[in-house]
Amino acid sequence: MSSQDLTGADPAAERTDATPDTPCPIVDSIEQIGSQWRLVVLYELQNGERRFNELKRETDANARTLSRVLDDLQESGFVDRRMEEDAPVATYYSLTDKGESLAPVFAEIDEWANEWLAECNA
Repeated sequence: MSSQDLTGADPAAERTDATPDTPCPIVDSIEQIGSQWRLVVLYELQNGERRFNELKRETDANARTLSRVLDDLQESGFVDRRMEEDAPVATYYSLTDKGESLAPVFAEIDEWANEWLAECNA
């Protein structure tokens, strides 16, 4: 007697219903953080809060690209924005807890790159 006979449910149907829209969580993760500019900004913000112009200088992104990326990261919950109204008016960006949780991921990628991509730098 099969498990289907005992429960009345088709195990294949259960697997199909539980299958996510994407092949795996890695694809979903890459869609959230995977663009070149998002990764660069997230990496730079690991060093602490930065003003817009500091990020622009550190990332070499143009103002329009950086503004769009920061808006996307804020909307996705990775980055907080803080406005300082005193003269000169300044906008500061920092990582949220969600953004900070990527620190071990960046450390692992850095370690992997140092081990496996060293010949590219030689």
